[in-house]
Amino acid sequence: MNKSKNFKTRNLLTFLQDKTQDYEDKIALGTKTTYAWKEFTYKGIGLLSRKIANWMINDIKLNKGDRVAILCESKPEFGACFFASVLSGAIFTPLDIKLTLHELRIILDDCKPKVLFVSNAHFEKALILKNELEFIKHIVLIDEMPVKSGFSTIYNLQNNYEGKFRRPHLRSTAILIYTSGTTGAPKGVEITYLNMLTQLESLEWVRDIVFPEYGKTDIAVLSILPMNHLFELTVGFTLFLNWGLSIFYTSSLRPKDILNVMCEKNIKFMIVVPAFLKLLKTSIENTINSQNILKRQSFKFLYHMAKFIPSIHIKRIIFSNIHKRFGGSFKGCITGGAPLDVNVGRFFERIGIQIYNGYGLTETSPVVSVNCQNRQNLHSVGKPLKCFEAKIDTQNNELLLRGLSVMKGYYNRQDLTNEVIDSEGWLHTGDIAKIDKKGFLYITGRIKNMIVLSGGKKVFPEEVESVLEKSEKIKELCVFGYSKLQGAKEGSEEVAVAILPDDTIAQEQNCYEIIRKEVKKLSEQLALYKRPTNIFIVKDPLPRTTTRKVKRNKLKEIIGAK
Repeated sequence: MNKSKNFKTRNLLTFLQDKTQDYEDKIALGTKTTYAWKEFTYKGIGLLSRKIANWMINDIKLNKGDRVAILCESKPEFGACFFASVLSGAIFTPLDIKLTLHELRIILDDCKPKVLFVSNAHFEKALILKNELEFIKHIVLIDEMPVKSGFSTIYNLQNNYEGKFRRPHLRSTAILIYTSGTTGAPKGVEITYLNMLTQLESLEWVRDIVFPEYGKTDIAVLSILPMNHLFELTVGFTLFLNWGLSIFYTSSLRPKDILNVMCEKNIKFMIVVPAFLKLLKTSIENTINSQNILKRQSFKFLYHMAKFIPSIHIKRIIFSNIHKRFGGSFKGCITGGAPLDVNVGRFFERIGIQIYNGYGLTETSPVVSVNCQNRQNLHSVGKPLKCFEAKIDTQNNELLLRGLSVMKGYYNRQDLTNEVIDSEGWLHTGDIAKIDKKGFLYITGRIKNMIVLSGGKKVFPEEVESVLEKSEKIKELCVFGYSKLQGAKEGSEEVAVAILPDDTIAQEQNCYEIIRKEVKKLSEQLALYKRPTNIFIVKDPLPRTTTRKVKRNKLKEIIGAK
């Protein structure tokens, strides 16, 4: 079934033109600098985008389909470069600023961009890459004041705002985004214009649920996820601009600094990863615990009673002191990128902050579902969007998806594409899932993480982690398969866990024994074969990807496990 004809009158080129006209003088994007807020109206970001696009088309003669890359922290100029790429018909490749030079070389050598946009903070790294990689013809700084003279910035390009911009085919690639992944070399995921537009239309229904005040007042949102991540670029940027919201950025991710921005700009909504929610919960609890016993007991009583109160409005009144810390306007957030700790989600729901649990993959452009309809069940990630067909493989319980939001494929790797998209167009997600009778989706594990014991029993690390992470003595943990190197069970896997203890426990002389007993006590909730038989104590935070997923193979290297 070909639904692309529905988009004949829409494309990202007309999207940009429409939005700059619809919301002309409204604040679109803003960032807090050292001295003040720097803000762009919808008209202003449109003009800057056209200026950059004209330079790419007319001055450096960039061809349709050429790649442009960007190495930059999240800020308004990042968005202008993305829209300029759309206007010029180029393929936009956002890079992770946390990658090493070696990792960046691998990605750049694969996509071979002609232009590299870069912020002052990463200029030296970009200069090294340009000197090593001959296909990078131009480095362009995106900050107003260049860190080094002799290099162009997007601000001192010729003020040419009119031109013949290129209208790309719907099925041509708009974004080439490299998966961070937990193992192996990064793969370039090709996201088409059709993929993006399908996402925008499929998520339209979410707006009135998340923002019931839409159309009656201005809505400000805070962006804290990196824009090189497709979740942020598609939802936190393009979708929110499509709705005419004002997006603000902050360079600091410390809870105190984020709370200051939320108060200053009356932030109503955020897109976050579960790890941030856990950090924020800890910050709130630390504040409560620092108060006198009467206030602590009062919170404990009110928190218990709130369980029986269905009204979000009443909960917000009960916990008004907490909401004042958020500026008084904050309503909630969408969380995705990793499994949500249900206890964390319940905490925020209980105090009147709505949590919309979502699920997606880079390969699905990226949103598959978001739980807006059944939020009291935080285990579910909602129903799959209408643009997807979804089914469960009866042999291994893997979630399979098909639809217009599924990626075009992996760049220059048809072999890898064929491994995940079968001949009938089904994307094999690698996630173990179930769909209930009402159509709600539950992600229960990851096939690649599955531990197969010597007797053939299968253990899913996520199930064990959900039990152990309830401990206040454990700061971080990761469950994985540990291979026996000798003895009768040589080569077979056992259940192992790496644990970063809570700071207080870590200082105890008998730290290992305390953690061992804690794991043993909590594991009583699990079948005998699921209980960890190997416990590793680590001193540093677990290695993670930019989306906060634990790099299991890297962790095994660190602790010397196979």
